[in-house]
Amino acid sequence: MLEDIKPDQTLDARGLSCPMPILKTKKAIEKMKSGEVLEVLGTDPGTKNDMPSFAKRAGHEYLGHKDDQGFTRFYIRVK
Repeated sequence: MLEDIKPDQTLDARGLSCPMPILKTKKAIEKMKSGEVLEVLGTDPGTKNDMPSFAKRAGHEYLGHKDDQGFTRFYIRVK
């Protein structure tokens, strides 16, 4: 369940449009350890498509997303 995920780090990418949320996510992941979970907060509708494909391409595990009030929370486990 996404509600049970306790992120190790949260990246606030709200208000940023493509490709900035992905670029910032990539940079944040570089500083994280394997197995840690990154939560990304985003408002760009395109990120819902971009985030899963970015995670897969980069070899990380996309755990899913959930809609919050006016933004979306994305979860990625670093490999």
